[in-house]
Parts: sequence; C-alpha cells; structure tokens
Amino acid sequence: MIQPKNLYRELAALLANIDEGSTKVDFLFSVLTKLEKSFARDLRICNGRLYVEALDRFHLVEPGDRQETFDSNGVIALDAEAVQHISSNGSYIFNQQDAGINGQIAEHGEHTIAAAFMVRNPETRWIIVFTLKSGWLREEVEFALNAVRAQLNFRLHSDAMENDVQQAALIQRSLLPTSPPQIAGYETAARSQPADLVGGDFFDFTVFGDDVFSVAVGDASGHGLPAALLVRDVVTGLRMGVEKEMKMTEALQKLNRVIHRSTLSARFISLFFAEIESNGSIFYVNAGHPPPLLVHGTQVAHLDATGLILGATSEISLRRAFTCFEQGTVLVMYSDGLTERLNNEDEQFGLPRLTQLIVQHQQKSAQEIVDVIYSTVFYFGNQAKWQDDFTAVVIKKVNTNGGPNQSVC
Repeated sequence: MIQPKNLYRELAALLANIDEGSTKVDFLFSVLTKLEKSFARDLRICNGRLYVEALDRFHLVEPGDRQETFDSNGVIALDAEAVQHISSNGSYIFNQQDAGINGQIAEHGEHTIAAAFMVRNPETRWIIVFTLKSGWLREEVEFALNAVRAQLNFRLHSDAMENDVQQAALIQRSLLPTSPPQIAGYETAARSQPADLVGGDFFDFTVFGDDVFSVAVGDASGHGLPAALLVRDVVTGLRMGVEKEMKMTEALQKLNRVIHRSTLSARFISLFFAEIESNGSIFYVNAGHPPPLLVHGTQVAHLDATGLILGATSEISLRRAFTCFEQGTVLVMYSDGLTERLNNEDEQFGLPRLTQLIVQHQQKSAQEIVDVIYSTVFYFGNQAKWQDDFTAVVIKKVNTNGGPNQSVC
C-alpha cells in the first residue's frame, strides 16, 4: 500500500529534478517517462502516452514532435466520451467496455484498461494516458493520478504567472466552470473568449438538486483587469447568495450595493440570472443584459431587461419574470461582444443574424450550437482578434427518457 505522504514527497522530488526543456511537450514527456520508471511496480502502470489539444482535437504526440503536423490515427475527438469523462473528473479509470480509448492504449492485446488525467496551463490542455497492468488497485491509482495532476497543474500555471495581470487571469479562470454541468432533461454548453488576457464576461452554473439549477451570464463594463476584478466580486457574491438561499431579487439588490461602493474595479455590470426547474419553469432577472433568446421552432422570445444594470445607483428596482421551456426549446445567453463584432464593412453581426442562426441550427445539440455561434461570429469578423469579450451559453431542453413532455408551458 502506497503511503500518501511518501507519494507526495516522491512526486515533488521527481518534478523538481525535471528540466523544463525547450517545450512543454518535452517537459511532459519527461514527467511521463519518470512516472513510469518510478511507479510502474507500485501502481502497475505502463505504456504512457501524451495527447495535446490543438485544432479542436486531442492529438497523440510522439517524442520530438513540434506540434505542427498530426497523424489522424492519433486523434481523440474533443467531444468523444473518453475526453468528456477525463475533462469532467480531472482523472479517470476506464471500464473494460470503453473500447475506444482502451483499444488505443492496448499493448499487443494484453492490457485493456486505461487510466488518464488532464493537465493544463492558461493556453493548452494535455491528457496523459497509461495502461494498467493486472494487479492494480483503484484507490491507489486514483490517488496517485490526482496527486500528479495537482502538482503538474501547479507547476504549469506557476510558469505562466509572470506578472500580476497573468495571476489575475488565472484567478479569474479558476472561478469559472471548466465545463457546464450535466443535468437530467437538459443539455448545457458554454464558451467564453476574453479580448485581453483577462476579461469582463463570465458565466456560472449552480445545481441545487434533481429539480432546480441556476445559470448566470454577466458582462462588466470594459475589459482587462478592472473588469476582471468586478467579475471576481460578482461571481463570489452570487455564489454566497445562492448558498444562503436568498431570494433572487434580494440577492441581486445586495450585490448591486457592493458593486456601487467599489472603487478599484469597473463600476457597472449587466447580469442575467435564472433558476430553471426540471419541469421547464424559468424564473429570471435581467439586470440590463442583452436579452437572451428562447427559440422553439419559428417562435422566438426575447427575455428583456427587468431592471437596471448593476452598479449604476446604490438602490435599484429589479423584477422577477417567468417563462418556460418546451421540449426542444433552446435558450441562448450571450454578451454584446458577440452581436457587436464588426466585419470589414463595419457592420455589426447583430441580433437578427444571431436569431436566424439559432433558428437554423436549433435541432443540433447545445454544444454544437455554441460551436456554430462561435465559428460563425469569428469568421464574420474576418478571423481578426476579438475587440470585446465573447460569451455564449446554450441550454436545450431534451426528453431523456422517451416519455411525454412534462413542460409547464
């Protein structure tokens, strides 16, 4: 049995003695090799492989690769079930039935179980996969993978923290969900792209149980560090209000007073906050945010503002509104960096184009809709650098059990 303290000491010593090399890939290959050499007997690991995220895929990397060309046989699709398991859990041990990834790491047909973990720095994600030989113990392998992952993430992020702004970016990203939650009866997906290293957009989810979850999307005035500081305050304040089970309007009014008193951050933030029930009920407050779109067939509803933008005055009046999902309905929340993106003729992408795009693609999954929105808007702006922060969040109501639609609409 591996002792946790001894393992941590061995891992720390192992990482301290590995040179960064010319690239992060070289460094990670060194880690992978030394892990196998040091822990093969205790953890029963072998056949380590490294995958890097590029071009919206995870590509198998061989030692010495410069990440310019990739063998299509070494590709794990980003939306593959294997990657979703690893991304959601940080580390994952695959079952015998997971033939996709187990087939890729099999060694002469002898070993068929894969164990993997994901590490990242602010720019890139990597997946390290090992084969597990017979005799491995789940508790030991899970503990070791998570310990390695934690120390590697710290190392990779520490290298990026060269100044205060980079540290602020890391702090901001750590506040936001790494992936939307899995909720029975709904598909969720989101993407946020700051214009600078740190941005003023954010999204957040909170799951209260089997029956209710919340979603928030906000946009602080400006971008950069002042906006990022405000995002930090707002996300923290919202989560505190949710944990205390405060009423929606009461929580946002208190949050408004905190923002109004702020002197170091940006002073204004638009915010859409909704609580969504399993039966399709949507209770929401829109504090000056661009109206989310609720699309079902050819019907499009705009969830317009129910109060002022937060921070403008010390006291504001906010009204809670109600709408609902039917099966197949798509709710799209976004920031104005999406609709106000300009092309070469100084035309904005605009709300009509966004509406048409959602109506056209509403039959797709939530993740596919987010991807279509991002790529369409990005290419509309001639693939130029984002001039403002971009955020899109999609929630789609689906029928997961094949039974009748339980919507309250």
